[in-house]
Amino acid sequence: MTAGPLSDRERIAWLRLSRTENVGPVTFEQLVTRFGSASAALAALPDLARRGGRIDPLTIPTQAQAEDEFAAGHKLGARLLAACEPEFPRHLAALDPPPPLIWALGQVNLLNRPSIAIVGARIASAAGQRFARGLAVDLGKAGHVVVSGLARGIDGAAHEGALSSGTIAVLGGGIDDIYPPEHADLHARIAAEGCIVSESRPGQRAQAKDFPRRNRIISGLSLGVVVVEAELKSGSLITARLAAEQGREVFAVPGSPLDPRAKGTNDLIRQGAALCEGVDDILRALEGVRSLEESEPPPYAAHPRDQAALDRAADRLRDRVEAMLSPTEVSRDELIRAVGEPAPVVLAALVELVLAGRAAISAEGMVSRR
Repeated sequence: MTAGPLSDRERIAWLRLSRTENVGPVTFEQLVTRFGSASAALAALPDLARRGGRIDPLTIPTQAQAEDEFAAGHKLGARLLAACEPEFPRHLAALDPPPPLIWALGQVNLLNRPSIAIVGARIASAAGQRFARGLAVDLGKAGHVVVSGLARGIDGAAHEGALSSGTIAVLGGGIDDIYPPEHADLHARIAAEGCIVSESRPGQRAQAKDFPRRNRIISGLSLGVVVVEAELKSGSLITARLAAEQGREVFAVPGSPLDPRAKGTNDLIRQGAALCEGVDDILRALEGVRSLEESEPPPYAAHPRDQAALDRAADRLRDRVEAMLSPTEVSRDELIRAVGEPAPVVLAALVELVLAGRAAISAEGMVSRR
């Protein structure tokens, strides 16, 4: 398929495929690329899983379940955006691979404006919250949308500072998952004046496994990520790492060595993050940074192949591919080099192993033995 608006039928197929057991962003992209559409990939799933060695049926959402999710989102006033569509955020679409679908509630046009993420400690100091709020105000005046995660502390302060100029809240649960409860009014204001984004289905409550995906979207939407306060094992540092891996700018606000909340940010600076004492540091660092605003979203272009020949080649390689995997993650490129066979064949065998539950692919494209 090529980039462009999806029909209602194909949008439901994208939703079903993206919610299928063991299908993450990488597997989704491989399946749509191989079969040309989500509908064709859905039809092929049972056989692919069986070929990979699966015995019990793969859990695939029914048409009715997908339609129920679609209706629930629309009842909230949200839109379901696919990564092949023009309105999908271009910076997010540039990830390898992007999330196939996101729910967006509010001012969807904000998703394609230049954005900076501000993240930090939940138990933040009063000074840290004041800095985040003021930085968000200044970024808004400079024409940037502020992205954060609607958590307590730094996130909430950043959203408050950017409400009048534009802010995006990325949630781990569904777009209607208000957490913490005291942010109910802030959630409502962002839904009305800003935009709320989630990869999860409406009504879903956030679990620990959802936050790495949320953090990947926060950094993926942004030209850069500013960490205001963070302890050494903070989730904000995961967002900073993802931003660096995505080629985004990473900024850290320095703090007192006597405050544990400054250890993470000071360590980021030690590792090469740009020091941030105010909006001018960010604007200087972004001078000359190529914006993706005119980039096209990924086309998920089909590569027509002889499916029978690809199946035979995958049968021949499947055991070798599995033997190359270990609990230690490696990139897809490393796996392909190790197997020493054409990438489409190695990836076809890998997808079968993933669907069978014998291998795993992270959202960042790292592969391992399950």
